[in-house]
Amino acid sequence: MLVSRHHIILSSLLLTTTLISGEILNRGWWNHTVFYQIYPRSFMDTDNDGVGDLKGITNNLEHFVTSGVGAIWLSPINRSPMVDFGYDISDFKDIDKTFGNLADFERLLARAKILGLKVILDLVPNHTSDEHYWFQQSINRIGKYKDYYIWKDGENGNFFSPPNNWLSVFGGSAWTYNSIRKQWYLHQFHEKQPDLNYAHPDVQEEMREIILFWLRKGVDGFRVDAVPHLFETNYTLDEPESGIEGATKTDYNFLNHILTTDQPQTYNLVQSWRDILDEYAHRYNTSEKVMMTEAYTTLNNTIKYYNYGSHIPFNFNFITTATHTSDAAAFKNIIENWMKAIPEGKVANWVMGNHDRSRIASRYPGRADQMTMLAMILPGVAVTYYGEEIGMVDNMDISWEKTKDPQGCKAGKGKYQSRSRDPARTPFQWNYLLNAGFSNAKETWLPIHENYLYINLNVEKYEPIEKSHYKVYCALTALRNTSEALKFGSLTTDVVNKTVLYVLRKTKEEAVTLLINFSDQDKQEVDLTRVLAGFKNGVVKVASVNSQLAQNQTFELKNITVPAKVSIVLHTFFSNASAEYVASLQTILLSLSFLIIMLYK
Repeated sequence: MLVSRHHIILSSLLLTTTLISGEILNRGWWNHTVFYQIYPRSFMDTDNDGVGDLKGITNNLEHFVTSGVGAIWLSPINRSPMVDFGYDISDFKDIDKTFGNLADFERLLARAKILGLKVILDLVPNHTSDEHYWFQQSINRIGKYKDYYIWKDGENGNFFSPPNNWLSVFGGSAWTYNSIRKQWYLHQFHEKQPDLNYAHPDVQEEMREIILFWLRKGVDGFRVDAVPHLFETNYTLDEPESGIEGATKTDYNFLNHILTTDQPQTYNLVQSWRDILDEYAHRYNTSEKVMMTEAYTTLNNTIKYYNYGSHIPFNFNFITTATHTSDAAAFKNIIENWMKAIPEGKVANWVMGNHDRSRIASRYPGRADQMTMLAMILPGVAVTYYGEEIGMVDNMDISWEKTKDPQGCKAGKGKYQSRSRDPARTPFQWNYLLNAGFSNAKETWLPIHENYLYINLNVEKYEPIEKSHYKVYCALTALRNTSEALKFGSLTTDVVNKTVLYVLRKTKEEAVTLLINFSDQDKQEVDLTRVLAGFKNGVVKVASVNSQLAQNQTFELKNITVPAKVSIVLHTFFSNASAEYVASLQTILLSLSFLIIMLYK
């Protein structure tokens, strides 16, 4: 009823704005955009404290322009005690001094607008810091804040026992006792991150005002964190054991989380936030404001968000379902299952990595380019985690003493390496100078990978090497931003010779084909004449760095050689005069893209 009432209010507002001729502009600007996730602590440090900041991002926005990125998404920059490095927010309407201040953020937005970049913020609605004003008032049962959080008595009224067996994502009980209030509070993550109570209408109103605050600043949308955890039910009941082999009683995966995740009310709440975005864009005649949602859940539950307000329900299947041992058929199934599941008229998305997961170059040794190619060639939105464009890998040499991630710290010295997310969060490797060009500090907040001397942007962008991960990345974004087939073409996937996956995007005049050889030993011969009847020979536009193939090398469609462990992207046109014109236009546009890169150099 609470969410429904909010819908009625927003519907009235939309009706009012219709009367004053409001309009959402530039609908669907995100449909084919490359989004780039910045982890601000690790991008660029300008004040030499060893931690990245907003000025560092602003000073390097041109990197995204030359890389073919259309939108940047910032991990949390709100005021925070930094127990969970920004995901424990103490003030949703301010910037943490670690990163700068509101004026710094406003300058970032202004510069991004000049460069044509969209800016997306992290919205962390599930919980706050225990230092937040709301929580401090709630502890003391003051006014409306009394029930802003989930407070319960202990089992059978016993303050020694939590209300039930629920577990935190970080491990251990999801309940912590507060001696002042003499009750237990729920925290599905760290004990210093108490969960908000969205059954309370004032909590919903607080989040609405937070969303509007940042929209007024000029942000282009939000990535909503930890969506499945927003509601819980039956607080006196235990959750059943999962039966997962090897899980201990304090491990999150020891239980099947049927009471604490994916509750039906969650979807209506997300829809109410999308309504706020649409109402704002409509009322103030702005470009469409985009909503991206993070939900590690089943395919069916993820797909539901398409019908409840999310433009981009993150597709994590290349992270959670595929592994380095997955074959061509497995990848084909992942792609086709997602494409079949999304509702008609909705846009696909492909997420290869993020701040919570191992980097793609570490998860798929020797196949980082393969994963980048998939994200860029498949239809819809592509999401890049910072550093993936240069092939950064996890830094597995971080000692227990230098571990910062609370998830790793709570696991203890014996298990921290398997639980810590620090290895995928190390500073961006700009060049081969001090601290990889990230900072002039004596010590950076996390140790920089020792491979920065040869894996860094400067080497990969400017040194006279024929191939690099960055050059592959730029070639893909340039093709993606100019190809009609990649924007509007049909999609066909299949497996050839049991080891080669082909992904075909095609219009009547143009075709782009991705070929991935999953064999580590044997080259494969592929015949595309049947699926590309009437098309000219294929031209290699992009090839993985481990290949010996030259850019613009030509293959007859009936006899394409794909070396072992190699991925290639072929470009071809229908055999007629108009295709010749389109091909020449494509060449000109691609040349202009690389000219821009050299001008920025």
